[in-house]
Amino acid sequence: MRTIPKDQWKAYCDSVTDALTGLRAEIEVLSLDLGDQIEAEWLPVFGITYDHKDDLFEVALEGVDHLIRRPQELHVEEGTTGLDAILVIDQNSVRHVVRFKEPLMLPAPGRQ
Repeated sequence: MRTIPKDQWKAYCDSVTDALTGLRAEIEVLSLDLGDQIEAEWLPVFGITYDHKDDLFEVALEGVDHLIRRPQELHVEEGTTGLDAILVIDQNSVRHVVRFKEPLMLPAPGRQ
């Protein structure tokens, strides 16, 4: 994973959000208090943003608006085809993991 400095978060999110449109994402929240929780499973991605004024990281999926207040760290995992995952750690050390994948392409009905 590669760490993105906080002063580059907005620019990084702006640069990758268009490439994420059309992908699907899973959001997992890992906390010592709550354990591991899956918040969203493979929903279409609308984008990711960082608002430095409100110190708010947002992952927008179809039907889910995952907000991370006062994020402290942003790590990204990039593969040969683009962004594979992001990890955001908030002020309470809660880890928010977002994994991306291409939607499964099925054959047209009636075709073998």
